[in-house]
Amino acid sequence: MSRQRTPQKPGSKYITPEGRKRLHEEFDHLWRSKRPEVVAALAAAAAEGDRSENAEYIYRKKQLREIDARIRHLTNRLENVTVVDTVPTDPSRIYFGAWVRLEDEEGTEYTYRIVGPDEFDSASGLISVDSPMARALLGRTEGDEVLVQRPKGEAAFTILDVQYRPCSP
Repeated sequence: MSRQRTPQKPGSKYITPEGRKRLHEEFDHLWRSKRPEVVAALAAAAAEGDRSENAEYIYRKKQLREIDARIRHLTNRLENVTVVDTVPTDPSRIYFGAWVRLEDEEGTEYTYRIVGPDEFDSASGLISVDSPMARALLGRTEGDEVLVQRPKGEAAFTILDVQYRPCSP
C-alpha cells in the first residue's frame, strides 16, 4: 500500500476580503503564538534526556510538523489567491461573492453566499464556488429555477433574491 496521495483538483483561486483576512489571522496566530509555544515545549522536552522514549518530545515534534505544514499551506494560498472585492457590472446575476436566497420544492428558504474553497462554512451559509450548488447558480438571475444534483438526488430551487454585500461578522 502506497502512502502517496492521488493529486486533488486545485480549487478556485478566488477569495473574499473577509476570507483573506481570516487566513492571514490564522497564519499570524500560528507563526507568532502557537509555533513559538510549541518550540519552547519541544526544547523543554528535549532537555529531559532520552528522546526515543520521551512521549512529550515525540508529541511536540509531531505538533510542530503539523503547524509547519499548515503555515506552508497558508503561505502558498495567500500568495496565489485573488481577492474579489468588487461588485460585478450586472449585479442581478449570480457571481462570486453573491448572497443568494433560494426556495426549494417544499417552500423552505435557504440563504447562501458563494465564496472561495478556503472559506466555505455550510453552517454559516458560505458555500464554495466549486460546489455543485454554486456551479448551478453561477450566471443565473432572480426568478430562475435551477436543478442541483445532490447525494440524495436531484433537487429544484427557485432563486428569490441576489445581493452583493460584505459578510456580517
